[in-house]
Amino acid sequence: MIIGHQKQWNYLKKIAKSERIPHALLFSGGEHLGKKTIALEFIRLLFGRDFKSLKGHPDFILITPTESEIQIAQIRELIWKLSLKPSLAPIKAAIIDQAHLMNQEAQNCFLKTLEEPRGNTILILITEYPEMLFPTILSRCQIIKFYPIKKEEIENYFKNQGVKEGKIKEILEISNNKPGEALDFLMEPQKLEERIQRKKELVKILKSDLSFRFQYAKEISKESNLKEILNIWLSCFRENLLTNLNSKQPEILKKLKNILQKIQSTIFLISTTNVNPRLALEILMLEI
Repeated sequence: MIIGHQKQWNYLKKIAKSERIPHALLFSGGEHLGKKTIALEFIRLLFGRDFKSLKGHPDFILITPTESEIQIAQIRELIWKLSLKPSLAPIKAAIIDQAHLMNQEAQNCFLKTLEEPRGNTILILITEYPEMLFPTILSRCQIIKFYPIKKEEIENYFKNQGVKEGKIKEILEISNNKPGEALDFLMEPQKLEERIQRKKELVKILKSDLSFRFQYAKEISKESNLKEILNIWLSCFRENLLTNLNSKQPEILKKLKNILQKIQSTIFLISTTNVNPRLALEILMLEI
């Protein structure tokens, strides 16, 4: 189920057809853009069979973070599995999701695999923060970048699926041109309601004093989906920035850009370090 990214998808189909497939690909771009979806579709294409799901397939390995990082033991297991001959497919394939969360030991171990690839294998790294990977890893991967797609592409897809126009409009207003988020909102309406509620909370925060803001920071710092909440804020301020692009008040644009940078920095710290979430949020509250 691919929405948009036709340039990237056409390129992947081209290299699959040519059979000159790079040993390692790196899919780089923001959250919910469809990177993992396209990676899975590409592997299905390479496997040459119409698998509805790759889950449980003996020639496919998916690596995801454990306790906020990808550990060396996971990479060692990956290397061992890749050393085995394919069972059903013509190749062995692996996806490392959120590859930037490989710790240093894991990256060093993984680098050896990139330097000395074994057998007929393909590795796909998916990341929002390629700069967190060793330069030596990046240099050995073919990088494919992903960007937010046109709103019309999501709209046309939903129309073809028979989604009502009112629902499409509601989803488009809040999904920030990210097909992954749009599909999530369609399949799980409660996520859409939560997003709307979070936007209302942000409006209330902006009108409140520091006492209220710090109390709110304390409450959401304990939320398991804190990163998602901050991404909602990011979308809201980005929309505000786009609305004010033609403004004749440069100080407004400057302030909005500064807020966007602060939110992005906070997301980065919470996602990749052991920073105290409450403290990071309190600092952010002083800026917005």
